[in-house]
Amino acid sequence: QLQAYGGGLVQAGSSLTLSCAASGRTFGSYVMGWFRQAPGKEREFVAAINWNGRTALYAESVKGIFTISRDNAENTVYLQMNSLKPENTAVYYCALGQLFTTQTAKYDYWGQGTQVTVSS
Repeated sequence: QLQAYGGGLVQAGSSLTLSCAASGRTFGSYVMGWFRQAPGKEREFVAAINWNGRTALYAESVKGIFTISRDNAENTVYLQMNSLKPENTAVYYCALGQLFTTQTAKYDYWGQGTQVTVSS
């Protein structure tokens, strides 16, 4: 089970950190990813981190602005989002999988999502 939280309404230029807590499985063995879905759009990849936290993948649109990290002792993955823009508004989902990939379909378990709204 994955539980994402930390979303909210923020102003453009603000920072926000999302968290995703995992339970019920060996968290440290899996790839964790963050995805987002804006209204009327398909779910898209944001970032992923490998099992030991040493390697990350980012969508081009967030590279250098968002940072993914994980704490395997706490079974938690984070998404630090800086310099937020209105176009970052979406429901953000965390996901767990076995493959280190940007492909949405390759992730096996999904959290319920947390809303991030960035006002201009």
